[in-house]
Amino acid sequence: MSDRQAFPPQVHEHPEIAARFGDIHPPFEAQAAITESNRCLFCFDAPCTTACPTHINVPRFIKKIASDNLSGSARTILDANILGASCARACPVEVLCEGACVMHRYNKQPIQIARLQRFAMDGFHQSGAPLPFEPGEDTGLSVALIGAGPASLACAAELRRRGIRALIYDARPLPGGLNTYGVAEYKLPFAESVREIKMLSQLDVEFHMDTTIDAAKLAELEREHDAIFLGIGLGAIHKLGIGNEQLPGVTNALDLIAGYKSGELTTVPERVVVVGAGNTAIDAAIASVRLGAAEVHIVYRRGPEQMSAFSFEYEHAKSEGVKFLWHVLPTGIHGDKAVKALQLMKLATTEDGSIIPQPGSEFLLPADWVVLAIGQGTHSAFLTANGSDSARVQLERGRILIDRATGQTSHPKFFAGGDCTNGGREVVDAVADGKRAGIGIAAWLEGLHVQA
Repeated sequence: MSDRQAFPPQVHEHPEIAARFGDIHPPFEAQAAITESNRCLFCFDAPCTTACPTHINVPRFIKKIASDNLSGSARTILDANILGASCARACPVEVLCEGACVMHRYNKQPIQIARLQRFAMDGFHQSGAPLPFEPGEDTGLSVALIGAGPASLACAAELRRRGIRALIYDARPLPGGLNTYGVAEYKLPFAESVREIKMLSQLDVEFHMDTTIDAAKLAELEREHDAIFLGIGLGAIHKLGIGNEQLPGVTNALDLIAGYKSGELTTVPERVVVVGAGNTAIDAAIASVRLGAAEVHIVYRRGPEQMSAFSFEYEHAKSEGVKFLWHVLPTGIHGDKAVKALQLMKLATTEDGSIIPQPGSEFLLPADWVVLAIGQGTHSAFLTANGSDSARVQLERGRILIDRATGQTSHPKFFAGGDCTNGGREVVDAVADGKRAGIGIAAWLEGLHVQA
């Protein structure tokens, strides 16, 4: 539907998927949470807060848990990060807040910040309490936000707190972007993303789902609203460009993850090969194991030291039974009516770091499914104005260029944030981008109003 949609619509649970994708980090019981919170040194100049892209006051929210003030703890989190619940589950805290914890200096385990944040947010949700802040006084201004992922959601929250109407448009049936459709279920369950957005709807954010925005629609929104926020994410996963890539049995990691999270995909074939070695490739490989594959390989053209996946993700995949083939390049897909094998060529690395093929080294890896996870293209073609070869905003290799402090683009009325500007980072980075842009939009609009 293209009209304003009440959120959330009826969302069906999928017990089989929930059973296979249990929490990677179980939630704290109350006593364990209090014990862990009392380990915190409550640093005044806390490196954990600095390491958080949204700068949650970590010592403060943890201290409130220690004093049994869960509502105060949740308020502290939500003031800084409206998606604090999902970030508690999906953030790579090992390289962010927990990685910066001062406990490392004393050769002690870092404070389990993510599990404590989840404890506070779960308690807040379970209490049924409303958001600890309300929409600001109506300013008569409005902003259209393209894309319903974390960046747009965070931006909308900041706008509503300042009395600016926020209308979110997205082509999918449900808001949340990758939180809903693309983060592994054992990190961030589908139902948790929905629950968090339901909370956000208390700010009277307007959702227009199942709505594709093209150049003509964008021009219409530009005329109707005082500013535009682009939180459009990235485009489709790249193709390999090899023979038989159109065969049944060739898919991509994002479609795989979205398929099982929505309950449409409950099993996979026995032999799965994932091409790529980033965090999304790891998620797809582990999902394949949990969906019943007997043998799952990840193949990558370089070695483990060059993979973009975090080391803890790599170790997790190995513990789940995923096998890795390094220094190989896909050169073809074998099969008549469906995939039977992936053809690979061995690669060598030169002294200067270049990779070169080894002729005659090709071999076949049996496969029923080939899952592509080799990066995403950009999604900016619709930014080209009707009948023009130039985009509405300045781009660099398809990415939207912004002022990092405000999110403003080369077109003063357009702001942007998230993967479409940074090439694909973490959920919390998108939230931070959206938050800055929401504040930046409000300040820009106020400046225009003062000048007028």
